[in-house]
Amino acid sequence: MAQVLEFKLPDLGEGLTEAEIVRWLVQVGDVVAVDQPVVEVETAKAMVEVPCPYGGVVTARFGEEGAELPVGAPLITVAVGAPSSDDRTEGSGNVLVGYGTSEAPARRRRVRPAQPTPAAVSRPAAPSRPAAPSRPAAPPRPAASSGHVGGFTVVEGPVPVISPLVRRLARENGLDLRKLTGSGPDGLILRADVEGALQSAQGRGPSPVAPAEMPTPASMPAPAPTLAPVSVGAGTRVPLKGIRGAVADKLSRSRREIPDATCWVDADATELMRARTAMNAAGGPKISLVALLARICTSALARFPELNSTVDQEAREIVRFDHVHLGFAAQTERGLVVPVVRDAHARDAEGLTAEFARLTETARAGGLTPAELTGGTFTLNNYGVFGVDGSTPIINHPEAAMLGVGRIVPKPWVHEGELAVRQVVQLSLTFDHRVCDGGTAGGFLRYVADCVEQPAVLLRTL
Repeated sequence: MAQVLEFKLPDLGEGLTEAEIVRWLVQVGDVVAVDQPVVEVETAKAMVEVPCPYGGVVTARFGEEGAELPVGAPLITVAVGAPSSDDRTEGSGNVLVGYGTSEAPARRRRVRPAQPTPAAVSRPAAPSRPAAPSRPAAPPRPAASSGHVGGFTVVEGPVPVISPLVRRLARENGLDLRKLTGSGPDGLILRADVEGALQSAQGRGPSPVAPAEMPTPASMPAPAPTLAPVSVGAGTRVPLKGIRGAVADKLSRSRREIPDATCWVDADATELMRARTAMNAAGGPKISLVALLARICTSALARFPELNSTVDQEAREIVRFDHVHLGFAAQTERGLVVPVVRDAHARDAEGLTAEFARLTETARAGGLTPAELTGGTFTLNNYGVFGVDGSTPIINHPEAAMLGVGRIVPKPWVHEGELAVRQVVQLSLTFDHRVCDGGTAGGFLRYVADCVEQPAVLLRTL
């Protein structure tokens, strides 16, 4: 007898709590193998193909393309053959971070239909893509509920909430989650539920919201199914979702938490450009300009380690790193991303060039993993590629500093006591004023400028 197993959206790692369905790779009625990708999703970090740990026939899909699902929400159900003698269905055990098919059965609970019929399992897929089956909203859970939703432990007592983002959003706005009825599976409270309650409260004025005024799921506005702009009168609303939403959240947090300051200086980059030309003329792999700037950064951070750090606000401590994981800003069709070059301090110019090229190409193809987009300790931002001279960028939280590099252009410059046309660049340093004072920041930036103007200075630190 066939069994129907439910496959939930797994934990995609790096603290991600939700993902958007970009493209379904299977239809209802398709036969899938173990570890076959069934859906392509977009997280705040990257595009990911999600493999299914079960082999069998797809009996249902949950969510249309463009819909956003929380981690732990059902993705598909699969009808598999009769179980083995030990009453377990084996999987690969290596699907994604935080989700393995060889985990305890409580994390991969079987879902049996009330009256399974062979015809429902063997029916071929229809020519057109079927819509996701609708599920009625679950009634509110009583206060004495077990505190589990869809196999996940509820963090806040009996309140069915999985996403820490939802809990934080409610907490920051003084919203009592116990008074909400979730519209997700098993009564799960989603971000749309909280946002709908807050919008309803704002519509009645700035006064505090009484518990009795909380709207029900039927009265909440449905979330936008796709990223397509929604026309509203003479204006346009664009949902802050996916990578754009992640950028907005991170930059807002940076400005909220970090007391940043910026200093800048103009530098004569003529000798650095000549040095790069000479290195590339000697044969071998070509050296990029950003690799030379990165090499200068790692040398400067060795002299001024205060800027290669982060602030632990809860412990009220500054954490200085003994390694440099160098992030660099890269503009892609999906938006701004910051890939990270691991152990940049241990790489030479040739190795840095190769890694920058690899990560840039992967970023433009949308294939960066969450691990390649997190863990940076310092960021290099080359905004000169946009044709601008200067900028005061926002620090990439939770880092403590960012070096900005403007365009390199011919300008009048006093060189050796005479006016000359030189290749000039503006350098800026935005730093967390909690980790150091202006003297340290100025010393770091002056050292970087000296290396740009006289690359031989760098040789003294190699």
